[in-house]
Amino acid sequence: MATLQRFTAAQAAPPPLRRDGTWRSSSIAPISTLATLRARRRAGLSVFGAFLALFCTFGLMNSFGTFHAYYSRHQLGHLTPSKISWIGSLQLWVFFFSGGFIGRVFDSYGPTGLMLAGSACYALSMVATAFSMQYLHYMMSQGLFFGLSVGLFVSTHFTKYRATALGIVAAGSRGVVYPIILQRLFQSHGFRTGVLICGLASSVACLIAALTVKVAIASPTHVMNGKPKARVQRKLFDLKSITDKRFALLVVGSCFVALGLFTPFFYIVEFAHKLSSKTLEPFNPYYVLAILNAGGIIGRVAPAYLSDTLGHYNLLFPAAFLSGLSCVTLWLCSKSIAVLLGFAAVYGFTSGAFISEGREIGTRIGMLYTVISIPSLVGGPIAGAMLTHERGSYRGMIVFSGATVMLGSLFILVDKFVLDRRVLARV
Repeated sequence: MATLQRFTAAQAAPPPLRRDGTWRSSSIAPISTLATLRARRRAGLSVFGAFLALFCTFGLMNSFGTFHAYYSRHQLGHLTPSKISWIGSLQLWVFFFSGGFIGRVFDSYGPTGLMLAGSACYALSMVATAFSMQYLHYMMSQGLFFGLSVGLFVSTHFTKYRATALGIVAAGSRGVVYPIILQRLFQSHGFRTGVLICGLASSVACLIAALTVKVAIASPTHVMNGKPKARVQRKLFDLKSITDKRFALLVVGSCFVALGLFTPFFYIVEFAHKLSSKTLEPFNPYYVLAILNAGGIIGRVAPAYLSDTLGHYNLLFPAAFLSGLSCVTLWLCSKSIAVLLGFAAVYGFTSGAFISEGREIGTRIGMLYTVISIPSLVGGPIAGAMLTHERGSYRGMIVFSGATVMLGSLFILVDKFVLDRRVLARV
């Protein structure tokens, strides 16, 4: 009690005088200022941790083309491209399908427990992948368990400049260095040791992320009478959303986009292999995937910043449409490595802008992820089947990828005008 009285008196007393007669400023910072500084520090650590998490998880998933090219030339060389691509497609399906379920756990308990579980699942999946011997082993370890580990790493919620913060976080998901590092490790140490080295380093980064990402402080809308309101348990599926024409258009458009969006990530390394052998140009084909991922860094951050002011739909449609257009123009007409590198940079930028800006990790964004998990699952194998059917020609696969993405973008454009008919409206 005496301590409290002394502290109160110290706060009430005026600051001491200097020798020149002027008042000294108080050394005690206002409580609100200290709380703001702590909140900013926590938010900064959360952004850094989420950056690490997505760099190691979705970044490695974006680099599946490296594994696809290696498998087709080594341990799974007896299988068709379509069958090998099921491994990467299963990753995507588990990641998207688990979004709604994991979002409910996130709403109730926060990210720490989920991310610790994700770190353990990540490490186990990498070890299991390193020691896999058969196709089923790769499907379980690299497809199922790795996809689950990615799904467990959820992003925290930012109430101000949300898209910008998540854009910076999502920039880590491009995995620029993974294609090159994996290829060098496979060459110098072999597949098993290379995967173990990569898995160990990435698992440590995931653990750091799990310990730094925290739930953001509740916004004023989550406070009542000075006390935080209890979290509302959301439904896994909201039947009213299904009958909402605006949401239905978004779902249909996103499904078509997801059907073709990931095809370049799966097959561009193998395409670069064949193009390099035809043109006799000395080139490391794994750099193409690295450049594609690098283009996504700008594509994630810059449009995310603009969507805070211009609106998400005003950027989502052109990003998706240009992604598909670049496939049927630049990729389809790639007769040299230079043109292919140009396509990789352009596609990385435009596809990176296709971000999900949900108001929060809740019912609708979870429903959307669950639905688009199906086209994400079958898109890669369909493209691989077309490649086999056309006896190694990539033309049909490229047209399929670009056409589906552009078709999906048109549904998103219609949805934009359903929401607001004004061309320049912020939507």
